[in-house]
Amino acid sequence: MQITISAGKGGTGKTTVATNLALALAGEYDVQFFDCDVEEPDSEIFLRPELDNEEPVNLKVPEVNDETCTYCGQCGDACEFNAIATFGENTLVYPELCHGCGLCSLVCPVDAITEVDNKIGKLRSGRAGNLEYHDGNLTIGEPMATPIISRLKKKIDPDGVSILDSPPGTACPVIESLHGSDFALLVTEPTLFGLHDLKLSVDVVKELEIPLGVVINRDGIGDDRVERYCDSEGIPILMRIPDDRDIAVYYSKGVPFIEKMDGWKERFLELFEEIEGQAEYQKRQKLIET
Repeated sequence: MQITISAGKGGTGKTTVATNLALALAGEYDVQFFDCDVEEPDSEIFLRPELDNEEPVNLKVPEVNDETCTYCGQCGDACEFNAIATFGENTLVYPELCHGCGLCSLVCPVDAITEVDNKIGKLRSGRAGNLEYHDGNLTIGEPMATPIISRLKKKIDPDGVSILDSPPGTACPVIESLHGSDFALLVTEPTLFGLHDLKLSVDVVKELEIPLGVVINRDGIGDDRVERYCDSEGIPILMRIPDDRDIAVYYSKGVPFIEKMDGWKERFLELFEEIEGQAEYQKRQKLIET
C-alpha cells in the first residue's frame, strides 16, 4: 500500500505524521519510507538512518555541434519550455529550463544536437532499524524537483507498505509524489490558514481520484472550521494530535514522539487500519457513483 502524507502549507506537521507512522508500522509490516521533499529533506533527522548507497540523478540536456548546426531554428520552435533558441548564427541552450524530453534532437534536420547528462541531484538509501529509508536531494540552484521524485519512486516495492513524505503545497512535485498512491493523508491545523491550504490539497487529491483522509495537528488551537469543512465534504478525520508542549520539545530535539510518549504507537497502528478501511470504502463508493 502506498500512502502519501501531504499538506497544502509547510510547517503543518507532515513530516511528524509521516515519520511517526512509519516507525509505528516498522516491525509489524515491511515498510519503506520515502522523503520526497527533495528540496529540503529532513526526515533523516528523526529516523536517523544508516545510509549505505548514493546515486546521481541526471537529466538529459541538449548539446549543439556548431560545426554541423545550420541555425534553422527548428529546435527552438519545437521546444515547449524555451530551453533552446537560435539567434542569428548562435544556438543557445538553457539547461535550467530543459525538461529532458529530447524533442529538439529529434527535429534537428542535420543531427547537430546530442544529449548529455546534467546532474540535478542525488538519491540516498539505507536502513533505520526495521525501516527501509530513501530520500532525494536536489542540487542547490537546480529548479526542477519532479525528475528526482520520479526516480525516487521507482524504488517502491508494490508488495509492501510505502510511506511517502511529500513536499508542501500543490505544485508539480506534490502531484508527482501523490501519483499512484492508494491513499492521501492530508495534515492540517485548525486555523484559517490551515483550512485555506487544506482546501487546495483536497482539490488536487480529488482531481487525481485518490482516497483521502485528514489528520488535525495542534488540535486545540484555532476553531472548528476545519472540522465543519471536512464534515460538509464527507472527508474523514482519522487522527487528532494535540497542541502538546512535550511533542514540540521532542520535535525540536529530532525525537519522534511515539518513542517517548505512551500509547501513541498504538494510535498510529489504529490510524493505519483506518487508512486501509477508508481506502477500500472510498474506492467502492467511487465505483458505485460511476
